[in-house]
Amino acid sequence: MTLFGKEEKKVEYLELVYDLIFVYIVGRNNALMHNFENGFTTLGSFSAYVFCTLAIIQIWMFSTFYINLYGRNSVREYVFLFTNMYLLYHMSTGISTNWTENSYRFCIAWALILINIAVQHFIEARHHKAAPWELKQIYRRGGIILIEALLVVAITVFYAFTGISLTYIPVIFGIAATALSGRTNMLVPVDFGHLSERAMLYIVFTFGEMIIVISSYFDGKITPNSLYFSLMAFLIVVGLLLSYGVLYNRIIDRDKTTNGTLYMLIHVFLIFALNNISVALEFMRDEEVANFPKTLFLTGSFVLCFTFMFLLGFYAKKRCGFNRKFALVLTGMMISFAALMLIFRENMYVNIAISAAYVFGVFAMLYYRGKRMEA
Repeated sequence: MTLFGKEEKKVEYLELVYDLIFVYIVGRNNALMHNFENGFTTLGSFSAYVFCTLAIIQIWMFSTFYINLYGRNSVREYVFLFTNMYLLYHMSTGISTNWTENSYRFCIAWALILINIAVQHFIEARHHKAAPWELKQIYRRGGIILIEALLVVAITVFYAFTGISLTYIPVIFGIAATALSGRTNMLVPVDFGHLSERAMLYIVFTFGEMIIVISSYFDGKITPNSLYFSLMAFLIVVGLLLSYGVLYNRIIDRDKTTNGTLYMLIHVFLIFALNNISVALEFMRDEEVANFPKTLFLTGSFVLCFTFMFLLGFYAKKRCGFNRKFALVLTGMMISFAALMLIFRENMYVNIAISAAYVFGVFAMLYYRGKRMEA
């Protein structure tokens, strides 16, 4: 099979290993959420968690785009990837509840990784001098990444002099610049089969992390209480996994011609939301966390997760597209779920059951949609 005269790109072994590093670091990043005050995570720790997690997933997005568009499985690419993997370990050690002391290590490694990816783009440019539109795109992508790296350096120096963390500025810049460049990138479409497979595999790895998290529900003595919560947590993970599986296997058009920008940005926030659900499920059994904030966090995580899952409908096959009626039903289910969660905010037994029922309700809707359109 070919795409625009090119051989269909396959996901390579090294790409899978590279993705695993990101799953490990995002999982380690959850430690930032375990700095409690007044029944929930402190505002500073929560902010660091949000922007550090997004920064890590964003690096994955930049790397994935580069490999998809320009990857040749060359020795040079291997050297750059292994260098980034080494630096990612330094980022991970910079993540701890004592963020103020370790942020330098995180930010320096972050800047070096971004410079690494930007340099790859500028080296690649020499192969595209005969195609001005491709050359312009390469310089644009590399330039965005390099500017973000310089912003990371700037906020690190600013923090050293003032003690004020501005981690959110490079993250927001990277997301905004990537989104705004989407239209101009249409001149050089991605290999969407490869890109969607990479995103799917990262989602699968994220579910692997979630499965590890809920293993704590099975610890200790077997009681009716432990059986109930372990079953509900397991059903939530299964329902989420099946929902994304239906989207990927039955609904998304993997032969679509696209620049992939929106698709990858959706997955950045979808992966972030799934990681939040993992943390929320950890909190469910933690008596140190107050009931209302843990319910609010779990509810918000599900709403964020399914919002971005529904946005994948933009990439649906024509016969599987989400029409207005279908979108209204899904929205109504989401609003009803959020309302019920807030009504029963002090009752974890009811909350976790509502969550499991909502997840399987959405799965049933997606499955029915995919099955009917396929028929």
